[in-house]
Amino acid sequence: MNYIVFDLEWNQSPGGKKNSNSHLPFEIIEIGAVKLNEQFETVDSFQRLIKPQVYNWIHDSIHEVIHVNYKDLVKGTPFPEAAREFLEWCGPEYCFFTWGNQDVMELQRNLKYYKMLQLFPGPVTYYDVQKIFGIRYEDRKSRRALEYAIDYLKIEKDHGFHRALADAYYTGEVLKTINEEYIFPNSSIDVYQNPKSRKEEIHISYPTYDKYVSREFLDKEKIMKDREVNSTRCPVCHLPAKRKIRWFMNNSKMYESISLCQEHGYVKGKIKIRRTEENRFYVIKTLRTVTIEEAEELREKRESLRRKRQMKKRLIKQV
Repeated sequence: MNYIVFDLEWNQSPGGKKNSNSHLPFEIIEIGAVKLNEQFETVDSFQRLIKPQVYNWIHDSIHEVIHVNYKDLVKGTPFPEAAREFLEWCGPEYCFFTWGNQDVMELQRNLKYYKMLQLFPGPVTYYDVQKIFGIRYEDRKSRRALEYAIDYLKIEKDHGFHRALADAYYTGEVLKTINEEYIFPNSSIDVYQNPKSRKEEIHISYPTYDKYVSREFLDKEKIMKDREVNSTRCPVCHLPAKRKIRWFMNNSKMYESISLCQEHGYVKGKIKIRRTEENRFYVIKTLRTVTIEEAEELREKRESLRRKRQMKKRLIKQV
């Protein structure tokens, strides 16, 4: 098994969002990666500049960060060729490690644009070293910059940042400081290629929570009526937990609930409804145990939202 630590740099429309290609808002312009063996030793590296096909100049904010000259890019490798070379270089058995949760998705979106997505089937399981760094060294929730992690671990800075190969190298160096007991139980799953049927739905248990990814729905209104979507099970024993606060939508357009497992206490549920590029819908649900205080805090939040909605209705009636 090869451990591939990779990083991407991408460009966007220099003319702003109104001139952006909706099928490819971020065009990859550089791929950088290091290959580690199962002992986490560096055995090889990969780097390609990508010749742009969609955007004919570098967005100012991108240029300020990565310092890539457009004249160098036009001499680069076309994306289809570079992507094939990269995936072949990864080897027959590999898993991905990244800093953050966007690179795996953007790789798939660029592959889809060039009708190459069959080379990289999903949903894709990978390891987000940024998340794992927070679990190992901080409060599990923090999302730190890569340079912060390098400084925190006192790793020598012998490369610049914000170039694909350099950032892949630094990510690999952070990864090498983390014991396997923190790494492999905390995988991530990218659902850009989301489940299409009930059979493909994803149920996965992590050390502190459970995650469920639903099949696609054509009608958004039917989602919360689905039995599997609105079910609540304890993430410890996986038995049904009795609903104490029904699913309600908070201000961030996310559904939340509180249930009770007689053995393991309160369970907080969160449901996010995602829209696909084909205007279909699917759900990502998480269930985790919480304290009595956290459960009561959510109850107060629901009541506050209810009062605000009632007030708004009265004001509308008065008008």
